[in-house]
Amino acid sequence: MNVPQPPNILIVEDEHDIAQLISMHLQNLPAQISIVADGKLGLKRAVEETWDAIILDLGLPGLNGLDVCRHIRSQTPEVPILILSARGSELDRVLGLELGADDYLTKPFSVLELQARIKALIRRSDQRRQHLGPNLAEEQIEVADLRLSLVQRRAWMLGKELNLTAREFELLWFFAKHPLQAFSRADLLQKVWGYGHDGYEHTVNSHINRLRAKLDEAGDGRRFIHTVWGVGYRFEVQT
Repeated sequence: MNVPQPPNILIVEDEHDIAQLISMHLQNLPAQISIVADGKLGLKRAVEETWDAIILDLGLPGLNGLDVCRHIRSQTPEVPILILSARGSELDRVLGLELGADDYLTKPFSVLELQARIKALIRRSDQRRQHLGPNLAEEQIEVADLRLSLVQRRAWMLGKELNLTAREFELLWFFAKHPLQAFSRADLLQKVWGYGHDGYEHTVNSHINRLRAKLDEAGDGRRFIHTVWGVGYRFEVQT
């Protein structure tokens, strides 16, 4: 019987005490933890080794965390990234998500919440790998001029590929699988992100806004994601 290997998690954090605290609590998942305190070295290890999740600080020596995130995402689009930073403004959170982070948690943070976020990222990472299995039949969705491939985790509008992050694809796939249904932000946070936390609906809003912009830019004037006032969002093709 094969024993599943614990997930590999990379922590890129220059504050020694914080890095050790994170490592101590994530080892209980259990997980194999590696710690890097420099941005350039963190980027090198992130793209040259295989990880189930990366925890990334922003204020790093050598190369700042936003640049590290951008480079990681351009080279390894599937690895889940959680930004952990003292920068808690909405602008910082939106910028981190726009550069490809899957999640953003501000310092000081709850250890239990960090564990929950990482578990959710790892769970979705496992699901991605399962979908890429060699015996899995290709699953696609086609609606209007939009085509999605689950196995390839790619999307096309009018035959042109959309430049989506892993989370944006998951959000679009979920919407396309449930057309005409209205979902609250809390629903989407639970079903797409894999956890629910009050006060983090802005994460959903940021991803919805970016996804809408990409669909609108590539499309022919049709709208796919609509606001349902007092509820949340609905997927429906409208001109």
